[in-house]
This record gives sequence, C-alpha cells and structure tokens, in this order.
Amino acid sequence: MEISQDFQEMLVQYGIRVLIGLVILLIGLALIKTLQKILDKSLKASKLNESLHGFIKSLTTFGLNIVLFITVLSFLGIPMTTFVAILGAAGLAIGFALRDSLGNIAGGIIILTARPFNVGDFISAQGEMGTVKEILILHTRLSTPDNKKVVIPNGPLANGNITNFSAEDLRRVDLTYGVGYDDDIRQVKAILTELVEGHELTLKEPEPMIRVIEHGDSSVNFTVRAWCNKDDYWSIYYDLQEAVKIRFDEENISIPYPQMDVHMNALEK
Repeated sequence: MEISQDFQEMLVQYGIRVLIGLVILLIGLALIKTLQKILDKSLKASKLNESLHGFIKSLTTFGLNIVLFITVLSFLGIPMTTFVAILGAAGLAIGFALRDSLGNIAGGIIILTARPFNVGDFISAQGEMGTVKEILILHTRLSTPDNKKVVIPNGPLANGNITNFSAEDLRRVDLTYGVGYDDDIRQVKAILTELVEGHELTLKEPEPMIRVIEHGDSSVNFTVRAWCNKDDYWSIYYDLQEAVKIRFDEENISIPYPQMDVHMNALEK
C-alpha cells in the first residue's frame, strides 16, 4: 500500500516539529541550569535569610520546568485547551497521588514562615538529630554529628515536635555525680565547685549550681548545672567528665557502681 503524498508531507512536517521540540527542550534545560547558577550567586550575595535559599531554588526550578514543558507541548501543536481539560479530568487522581508531596510543600511553607529553625541550627526531630543544611521545597536535609545525611519530609517535620538546640545563645550543662556514703560531701561539693567555676568556658552569670539531689541506693548523688555559650556546650561537658574523675581519684573519693554480693553455703553431707 502506497503512502499518500499528503500523509508523507505530514510525517515530515511533524518529524521536523518533534526534532525542533527536542532542541527546544535541550536548550531550555541548559538555560534552566544557567539560571540556577545565577540565582544561587544572587542569593548568596543577598541579605536574604539563608534558610530561604534552598526553598527558593527548588521552587524556581520546579516552575521553570513546568514552563518549559508547556512551551514544548505548545510548539508540538498540542492545544492547551485539550491539555487543561486532561489535567482537569485527572486532577482528582493526581491530587490523591501527590497528596504527600503537596503536604510536604505546605510543610516547607510553614517551616519558612514560622521558622522553628534556620540553616545551621542543630535540631532534634522525627527521631533524628543533626545540623540543618538545606530547607528545600519537599524536604529538609540534616547532617548528623557522625556526618550522615538525613532527609526528613517537610510535612511530618512541620507537624511534629522539634527541639532546637541552637535557638538560644546560652545552654545549661547538666551533670550528675554519685559518691559513697562514707565520703565527706562538703569536700565533694568544694571540689565540684572549684572545677566548674575554674573552667574558662563556664559563665559566672547565671551562677552555677552544685547541690545534693538524691540519697540513692548506693551513693549520694550531686547535680551540677553550669551555664555556657551554646558553642561551648560539648567542650565543657567532656572536660568536666574527665576532670572530675581525675580529681576524685586524687582525693580518694569513691564513685560507687552497681555490685552484688553472693554468699554460698556449703551443703552438709
């Protein structure tokens, strides 16, 4: 069966359209990538809060891709009225399929509006702890202390409990030490006070607190509460843990630990 001349011409014309549409697509993608780099430099140079950078970039990229997609379809001769009608008919199904993604977008907007945290803050949320690296349109990326990448969807993140360890300038270091009942608690308190107040990173105001908190089953327990700048928290925490053990050993102050006495009676024959 011979193909009619008109049909051949239509194939050639449509084939040319497809090739040109493909070229437009490739040029458009390259242009979007260039615009992303320009936007990234502009955001870094601006005074805009860093937390907004990732969200703006991802939202802009999404919008540009939609515009490119519609442009290519228009060039191929697909009527926009038909396209809109198809989207309208499939709207319910698309909405149902994308309900989680739409919830994540809404969550991202809530996070950027309410600002429970910013890029660079150390937070605990959704069972994860880490430093906020990026707030994107669908998710937020954390970096854990052991350098693992954690991605949390914005929807659950915005609707869940968030602990922001970086929100305030000051933090309190809470430590507990147990000593034996035979040890002099006045001497223990004096040692702990000396070590806490003598640390160069602890603050004088608010004043540190060192008090007996509990008479335990096998020890008298002291609570130590010292204030510091948020960036000095872990330095003080580890320094005091080490210094207290060394000083207690030097002063022969015991640190009780759980133990069990077992008495065995020989059976008479």
